[in-house]
Amino acid sequence: MEEDGRKMDDNINFTILILLGLASFRLTRLIVFDKITEFLRSPFFDEIVEKTEDGFDEVFLIPKKSGIKAWIGDLLSCYWCTGIWVSLILVALHLYGSTAGDYVIFVLAIAAIGSIIETFVSKFVGS
Repeated sequence: MEEDGRKMDDNINFTILILLGLASFRLTRLIVFDKITEFLRSPFFDEIVEKTEDGFDEVFLIPKKSGIKAWIGDLLSCYWCTGIWVSLILVALHLYGSTAGDYVIFVLAIAAIGSIIETFVSKFVGS
């Protein structure tokens, strides 16, 4: 693939691949799981509350039943599906975007490393 006389493999080396992978991981988790983006996900889900055997309320998010909201809800409930779209956007941002796009990718990659370290520390060292 040629773009401005450059081959795609000239723009994607191992370091960029790692950065894009980490950025994709972080942005996908941000979209699918993080509380801070819950307001973006909520229009696409119905909440179902069920009581557990212990008497606690357990909340389930079910994608809307029809229309575009159902399609987006299905997409947002699938980590892998969202990850594919996020990866496509980040690769396009790197290949065709400005330097600002690479800064966004770099920041997301650093946040991913921090998230991984925090998970490791919490699990193996304790909080």
